Amino acid sequence: MKLAISGKGGVGKTTLAALLAQVYADAGRDVLAVDADPSPCLAGALGFPPDLRARLSPIAEMEDLIYERTGAKKGQLGGFFTLNPRVDDIPERFSVRHRGVRLLEMGAVDTGGSGCICPESALLKTLFTHLLFRKDDVLILDMYAGVEHLGRATVDFVDAMLIVVEPTRRSLGTARQIKKLAEDIGLTRLWLVGNKVRTPEEEDFLHRETPGLPLLGALPADPGVLEADRLGIPVYDHVPALRRAAEKIARALEEQIA
Repeated sequence: MKLAISGKGGVGKTTLAALLAQVYADAGRDVLAVDADPSPCLAGALGFPPDLRARLSPIAEMEDLIYERTGAKKGQLGGFFTLNPRVDDIPERFSVRHRGVRLLEMGAVDTGGSGCICPESALLKTLFTHLLFRKDDVLILDMYAGVEHLGRATVDFVDAMLIVVEPTRRSLGTARQIKKLAEDIGLTRLWLVGNKVRTPEEEDFLHRETPGLPLLGALPADPGVLEADRLGIPVYDHVPALRRAAEKIARALEEQIA
């Protein structure tokens, strides 16, 4: 199963990605989690210890690797470089594993906008496609607000995109934009997941005001989330209510995909 998780910054998509990754790992599934956010923080949400986090580095920032695989230096525009570099060894070489979850940080291209044709862009796009073709039991992609990594040639390999929203009109407006971007490339298997939901009325609001997307489930608002971050421990361990909600979301997703 291959899941892409999106949503506007600060809405809680990394929290959901970490919760689902650990739910599936604890169920005995083979999990590869990919942090594709420009500011990677999935390792912290998963509770990776400092020694393992020190071994992680975003692929987009590895200048020597980019040069080795593409024949050009990071940030170089124009000239000749390999548009389809070798990437098959990258997930194993540059990921780390903790509590059954293998984690890879991709980083983001920050040169030339979304249409950038540069060595790091070529490497990331090829790597992203390779990840979608791999035989991992569960692939979880923690993305930023958009679908730039997903192309028309790969959407068939994404089983679902989960758009994380808060019970606010602004958050649902961002979800509407993400929905349009996803549908523009042919991705229609979309669900909303609520986060920071305090009352049944707020969950009803998400059901009522959804931008044409079904609500798969909701994570409750809980002060333990901030406390877990301060303590440097996973929300999965520290806040049982969120763990139970994530388990329920995982079951609902399995039923929808099946």
